[in-house]
Amino acid sequence: MSPAASRRCSTSSMSPTPPPLTRISTRVSTGRTSGRSTTRTDTDTHCGTAFRRPRSHERGQHMTDSTQSRLFKDAAAVAARAQRDPLRRAFRSEMELGFKRDARDIVTVHDKATERALVAALTAAVPDSAFLGEEGGAIGEGRVRWYIDPIDGTSNFAAGIAFWCVSIAAEVEGSIVAGVVYDPVADILFSADLDGAYLDDRPLRSRGAQTEDEATLITGYPNARDLDAHGDAALERFGALVAAYRALRRPGSAAMSICHVAAGWVDVAAGFAVNPWDVSAAGFILTQAGGVYRGMGGEPGAPVYHRPGYVATVAGLDCPTLDAVAEAITA
Repeated sequence: MSPAASRRCSTSSMSPTPPPLTRISTRVSTGRTSGRSTTRTDTDTHCGTAFRRPRSHERGQHMTDSTQSRLFKDAAAVAARAQRDPLRRAFRSEMELGFKRDARDIVTVHDKATERALVAALTAAVPDSAFLGEEGGAIGEGRVRWYIDPIDGTSNFAAGIAFWCVSIAAEVEGSIVAGVVYDPVADILFSADLDGAYLDDRPLRSRGAQTEDEATLITGYPNARDLDAHGDAALERFGALVAAYRALRRPGSAAMSICHVAAGWVDVAAGFAVNPWDVSAAGFILTQAGGVYRGMGGEPGAPVYHRPGYVATVAGLDCPTLDAVAEAITA
């Protein structure tokens, strides 16, 4: 049986039962000593910058960090799940659309209302919080910084396509320490803390194909802006990807795409016009599940989830065609 055929989510044990979520203290070390962090989660590679999962001896040095990370994860999960019913009621209903950059960049009243509700819920649970959201921008000051995308995949949401999610990540002193991506339609929750990654309450492992010719790729490249910027070169790159991979799909939503890689439901995802709120939670979940998330392009030294491009793969997948395309796009 090929690795792709044998992909699965491990269900060998349950995740720990967390303490109560009421007003979480943020007095948590992220392992910084003498000006450097022992749990830094990004490393330079030959092709982009990758999240690195903290090694077991590093995590073991900071038990308080694991406890706080789990609490942040659970606070985010409670906040995200609370939006299930209002978002389900809005989904596939008539709604008025607004636009940001152009007619392809949609926003709805539900994006804005959901972000306000998430900010309120997280502030109540973790008072020492600041926020960076897709709709509200930077809000407040606090030791814990939350990256929020209230509806990642708004175009799908507005069109009635069931591939969108709520995405929340917690950052402490420059490191992502917890992430949640919630699919309200399927009612499934991808999450991660410093101890691991989970699909609902089951441990999550990213396993799948090891070569491009047996792998499934999710990517939104090229979109209309890519065609305007790169013309025929964009179509040639797309053709190379179609030829290299067993299957190529374009469902939208970077966070959902990356989490499908974390679950081993697809083998690789890539995008080249993302923001921190799109990918910070999902990239952390993938890494904690044993997969690989690489940030591409952007400013030298920028955090991996602040880079405009990404390649996300199951553990062990070699993707030379995609790497070459990604390097050409982000050079």
